[in-house]
Amino acid sequence: MTLSALFKQKTVFSLEVFPPKTPQGTDKLIGSLSGIQSIRPDFISITQSASRSNQGQSTLTLASRIQDELDIPAVAHIPSLYRSKDEVKAYLDQLQQLGIENILALRGDPAQAEDPVGDFRYASDLVAYIQEHGNFDITGAAYPQKHPEAESMVADTLHLKEKVNNGASHLITQMIFDNQDYWYFEERLALAGIDVPVEVGIMPCTNQRQIKRITELSGIKLPRKFLAIMDRYADNPVAMRDAGIAYAVDQIVDLVANGVSGIHLYMMNNAENAQRIWEATHSLFEAEAAHLVSSPA
Repeated sequence: MTLSALFKQKTVFSLEVFPPKTPQGTDKLIGSLSGIQSIRPDFISITQSASRSNQGQSTLTLASRIQDELDIPAVAHIPSLYRSKDEVKAYLDQLQQLGIENILALRGDPAQAEDPVGDFRYASDLVAYIQEHGNFDITGAAYPQKHPEAESMVADTLHLKEKVNNGASHLITQMIFDNQDYWYFEERLALAGIDVPVEVGIMPCTNQRQIKRITELSGIKLPRKFLAIMDRYADNPVAMRDAGIAYAVDQIVDLVANGVSGIHLYMMNNAENAQRIWEATHSLFEAEAAHLVSSPA
């Protein structure tokens, strides 16, 4: 099923994983995902490094196994900064052969030691290219606090609109830690006439160093409440995990109650944390589904 069809039926709940470095690691991840099938995520997206040396085979393998063994739709990431059009076309052909019809189109993060190929300057260029070369459902990335390289909020929003105009059927936001960032972002979308489903990215804070590294790379500003959790429980992994999961649950309750299209959980390959978050929130998603069924067309 394409993602576009999902958003017409329910409030979507999805997961994001990254490909392990070894076949044994992939087996372990598949096993852990099999163990939490009670979640039945609407889809699982699989990341991919933008590096020129990475040809995406581990993403292909994991996406194929998720679809074939777990019967869950997979979304394959495609970063384009270091790929030529021919390379992207060859990758699209491989996706089609594997029956993977959902793609997250990205520019990818620049690397100091590599020069971009130059065929895709922006993610919107990649979206347009995919739209012309296959029957895929294309997702775009969005940045509620503004892409770190964008010159202004206006410029960032206009780039996002171009991405949608070129064929992105829905958006997934970068992780947010302050829901107000998303509500301001939603206002900008409305003003720009961007009317596609948006899933909000949530990452539970269970590892202080990991969160700091990610936020430093992405330029995300963290709210005082979140910083207090990291500072208070940095030396207590169990308390950090419990506080981080509770914080993520609180975010999800607020977002779903206010009618977001979906929640995308950056689970960092930790199935146990994903399970705990789902157990605390699944009734909200079920209530939203029941509301959609009972509401007049």
